[in-house]
Amino acid sequence: DLHSLELPVPVLWWRSVGSTHTAFVGESFIDELAYKAGQDPVAYRRRLLAKHPRHLGVLNLAAEKADWGAPLGRGRGRGVAVHESFNSYVAQVAEVTVRRGVIYVDRVVIAVDCGIAVNPDVIEAQMQGGMGFGLSAALYSELTLDQGRVVQSNFHDYQILRIDQMPEVEVYIVPSAEPPTGVGEPATPVIAPALANAVFAATGQRLRRLPLRLAT
Repeated sequence: DLHSLELPVPVLWWRSVGSTHTAFVGESFIDELAYKAGQDPVAYRRRLLAKHPRHLGVLNLAAEKADWGAPLGRGRGRGVAVHESFNSYVAQVAEVTVRRGVIYVDRVVIAVDCGIAVNPDVIEAQMQGGMGFGLSAALYSELTLDQGRVVQSNFHDYQILRIDQMPEVEVYIVPSAEPPTGVGEPATPVIAPALANAVFAATGQRLRRLPLRLAT
């Protein structure tokens, strides 16, 4: 079902369109259900996706390459998310460190099934760039309104990800004989829920609003 709100502020499209928010809501909620059920987030998703082989394929590959289940130090955590958009399937595992209320993203492992990999280098670049774009919004970028006007005016008060804040990124492509599909946008919506789930694993705090901010 689609329920489109009529807002007084005109809005247009953002990279990955509706998946920007639906992936964040859906995959964060799935993680909460897994926690309530007392189950591992990857194992919980595996059961839900048992009849969805392409979702399951990227989930399993990302979890394997990220060493899911291996212990991390205090204040560190892993989070996972998987989402389909533009007929492509992407799973991401984010590793974070939370120190003095600041979220540091250390590593992101991405698995993608976009059908036949026509140009693997382009796929890898788009996965890196799309994830970085989404990470910027998940951590920093926000527009606020005051009496109907946007407060932010330029990059001094509309923060974006800096190059030294980009995590280590690994991209893995699922071998496929399916027709090639999109790679320009599908990496963007997956990082926010993966990151929020990782923050929960590290701190026990559920963050349900973007950009992600820890309680002080």
